[in-house]
Amino acid sequence: MVRGLWKKLAVAALTAATVISASGCGSLTDGKRIIRISHAQSETHPEHLGLLAFKEYVEEKLGDKYEVQIFPNELLGSAQKAIELTQTGAIDFVVAGTANLETFADVYEIFSMPYLFDSEEIYKEVMMDTDYMENIYESTDEAGFRVVTWYNAGTRNFYAKTPINTPDDLKGKKIRVQQSPASVNMVNTFGAAAAPMGFGEVYTAIQQGVIDGAENNELALTNNKHGEVAKYYSYNKHQMVPDMLVANLKFLNGLSAEELAVFKEAAAISTEVELEEWDKSIEEAKQIAQNDMGVQFLEVDVNAFKEKVLPLHQQMLEENPAIVDFYNHIQLVNENAKGGN
Repeated sequence: MVRGLWKKLAVAALTAATVISASGCGSLTDGKRIIRISHAQSETHPEHLGLLAFKEYVEEKLGDKYEVQIFPNELLGSAQKAIELTQTGAIDFVVAGTANLETFADVYEIFSMPYLFDSEEIYKEVMMDTDYMENIYESTDEAGFRVVTWYNAGTRNFYAKTPINTPDDLKGKKIRVQQSPASVNMVNTFGAAAAPMGFGEVYTAIQQGVIDGAENNELALTNNKHGEVAKYYSYNKHQMVPDMLVANLKFLNGLSAEELAVFKEAAAISTEVELEEWDKSIEEAKQIAQNDMGVQFLEVDVNAFKEKVLPLHQQMLEENPAIVDFYNHIQLVNENAKGGN
């Protein structure tokens, strides 16, 4: 009830701001430009903590000009809706998954490719290569927004009502996936039946037997209480998919060089904080899921799962030329990590 009231108030405030924004200038409070950031997570989530660091840095350096307001818990709408609001400039930043960005730039489909990175270390190395990633981030300029940094969302793994120790254990199971064609194809290739649906529907769907399980990181077990209805979590590590902090391009282009440097540094600091908090939150989630919810964490033969879906790499490369260069870059990093040339 209280959350519903806050959501109505937030939307009412945003509607007023949209009218001001549409007239050509951002909303002002006490002469300061209000910066609005939308995200889907709770106030204790690593991404929110990273955004608090973003706010602190911007206001420390430019507090006479800007006030940063953070709207968690989808208060300003779902990720897709918030992206559209960021496009129009009604809000300035949104945290969105790469699956949401596929609609605007084909290159983001690559993150749905199973077993793209050989390790979490390689994944982080690629994502922290800011100079290279700028090429990817600029791909949505025509849509009116640009990614300014990334946040770790861990590895995605299967969890279900019954144990999944091998790919064969997926046969016949209905597994929830993100609404991404590549993720649907991956789960179907494993022999399961992919069930794309909104994340908020997953708990009830597992509880009522509409689906047998889902795939996500460990926080889904605790933050979203999926560990109450799915007691087996298998570390098959099929995807490493970041979340992205997306900015309205007109806003970025309207900043002075000095202001833009501050916002870029704030984004980098927010990622540092998020990465650190992420590792802490995963350890905490595992303890809670195991000790309080009775979830069993299963170590499985990752290669058995990997071999099953590796043919999807070639298929995706043929169907989406936009991902080829990025794919080759990642493969080079994978090879270098093995000691190759």
